[in-house]
Parts: sequence; C-alpha cells; structure tokens
Amino acid sequence: MAELADHHARLDAFLAKLRGDIYPEAPTQGHDIITREMFKRLMEARPLPAGAAVLDVGCGQGVGLEVFKAAGLKPLGVTLGADAEICRAKGLDVVEMDLSFLDFEDGRFDMVWCRHALEHSVFPFFTLSEMHRVLKPGGLLYVEVPAPDTACAHQTNPNHYSVLGKSMWIELLRRTGFPDIAATDINFQTGAGPDTYWAFVQAKPA
Repeated sequence: MAELADHHARLDAFLAKLRGDIYPEAPTQGHDIITREMFKRLMEARPLPAGAAVLDVGCGQGVGLEVFKAAGLKPLGVTLGADAEICRAKGLDVVEMDLSFLDFEDGRFDMVWCRHALEHSVFPFFTLSEMHRVLKPGGLLYVEVPAPDTACAHQTNPNHYSVLGKSMWIELLRRTGFPDIAATDINFQTGAGPDTYWAFVQAKPA
C-alpha cells in the first residue's frame, strides 16, 4: 500500500507540474469554421435528438458549446484555467477537471466531442477509455487531432504530448472499444504552409 501511495504521489506531482503549460486559447476563424462544418456533417450522418447530453472535452473558450446549444442539445464543457471563466461569462455550462479524469457517472452522455484536446493528454489510451466509459451505449465519440510533421509542427507545441500518427490513433480507438471508426482527413493551408487534422467518428456499441 505504501508503494502504491508513493506511485500516486509521483503521478500527482508530475501532473501538477504540467499545469504550468496550460494557457488560454482564443478562438480563431479557422477553428470556428472547421468546428461548425464537422458538427454539421456529423449531425447529417448521425443526428442526435433535441436535448441530447453532449460533453465537450477540452472545450476551450466555448465555440463548440455555443454550436451545440444553438442546435438544441444540452452541452457541458470540460476545461482548465482561464478558459473556464470565459465560458461562464458567456453563460455556458463548464466544469474544471483534467480531461483524463472525468468525474461523471458511467453512460451519462449521448455524445462526447473532443476536438484538439487529446493531444494534450500524457496517456491518451486512458483518456479515451474515460470517454468511452461516460458515453451511453450507442453514443457517439468525435475526436479531432493535429497530424505530426506538417508545416505547423504541432509536435513542438509545449503542451502537446501525444501528436501521434493516424494509424496509432485508430488502433488506440479500436483497443478502447470502438470497433467501427470513420476517419476523415482535414487538409488546409496556413500562413506556415499546408496542415492536416484527422477527425475520427465512432459509436460505442449498444
């Protein structure tokens, strides 16, 4: 027991140190456009009923939350730091917690939306397992992550810890318990040059 407590203490200290890497991230036009377009596509393919419970993991300053609310869904955001206060000032429902330790009961949400947050996890397999746990059977998971080694060099961002290859993300999702994964490449130009995001849509087996 003493050894286990020591392991937990070391992990807590490590995660506490990483909190210094957190910074507010203001919305950009590019991210706003992609958020709205990918949500539109998702709802066309797999519509949710009015009032469906949506968890936005790593909600930032609330762009996704505003989109979900306007669509008649019931969104709740998870974020840390100054972004939480910005969301609350907009009248959005947010809680402050680590994306890897979701303090919600099993099977609570109809959809979990995780856009550009999973790369901030130091153990994404565990983080994905938490998202799977809080999803209802048949619930949807939307994950979007930046590709490594593009002109934007996302792997060099100080608080990006898991900028993995596409096949590795698909494998982690499969191991988490999502057998049917739809992957989409999002390619676009930036001031630095060409960039790519990967979007993954999957349903938790009923």
